[in-house]
Amino acid sequence: MANIFTQWKEGLARTSKAAFGQIATLLGATEISDETWDDLEAIMIQADLGVDTTQDMLFALDERTRREGIIFAKDLRAALKDELRRRLDSPPPLVFSQKPTVILIVGVNGSGKTTTIAKLGKRFTRQGYSVLLGAADTFRAAAVEQLETWAGRLNLPVISGQMGGDSAAVAFDSVQAAITRKTDILLIDTAGRLHTRFNLMEELKKVHRVVGKALPGAPHQVWLVMDATTGQNALQQARAFKEAVKVTGVILAKLDSSARGGMAFAIQKELGLPILFAGLGEKPDDLQPFDPDGFVAGVLE
Repeated sequence: MANIFTQWKEGLARTSKAAFGQIATLLGATEISDETWDDLEAIMIQADLGVDTTQDMLFALDERTRREGIIFAKDLRAALKDELRRRLDSPPPLVFSQKPTVILIVGVNGSGKTTTIAKLGKRFTRQGYSVLLGAADTFRAAAVEQLETWAGRLNLPVISGQMGGDSAAVAFDSVQAAITRKTDILLIDTAGRLHTRFNLMEELKKVHRVVGKALPGAPHQVWLVMDATTGQNALQQARAFKEAVKVTGVILAKLDSSARGGMAFAIQKELGLPILFAGLGEKPDDLQPFDPDGFVAGVLE
């Protein structure tokens, strides 16, 4: 357990030193005042908790100070930690009961999607599963090449298509290959697309439908990779993906590069989606199952 907390603390060093780090200075020995609440509100919004989540947190903290007779700002720290933790759900256990279990990975360009797929592939392989990668991002030449490079490095098989080809066809072929090879898990990379591009979102819906035709019931999971450095701007994107392809979980990439990190709370409150994994570094092993306790300890301590 100590190693887990150490990894989260190191991975969230930038976040804890930036926005959340200001809380330690704020919660000193002075008495709680209106200025304390104003400053705390500003820090939370700056940390990307979002306005709704921030207001909800402040209301709960105010109620708690009245109920428990908290007078000094320094005594707010434990209450704040409790309230933050209460707003994060532990991710559900991953059960790959279908063979193959087809997981569609979606997200915008630059979110870290392709690298995350490679990291997931290594993690699942180490857990004893057979893994196949589907390179269905045919819109970006570098995406297929990048995934193939990762696959070679990690000794993972990959199904690719022609640049500019039909991404749905590649997804279909990937499912067929996974069935034939009796693969445990199929991870399908999709083209990164902006939620505002109607045609691209329709293409993603087509990929989703075609996968279902190749294997009834698939995709069994749809995971959205979100760039933690983009903060609140990513939430609107996430809502569009959730509506288009029934996203079942979120992966927070580049959390170690974010100076804020509070987006995790906004995701849970505003999207109602579980955070499954978080990227705490560049190495394949730095993709870790989301740990709410480790996260809160990492940003506050």
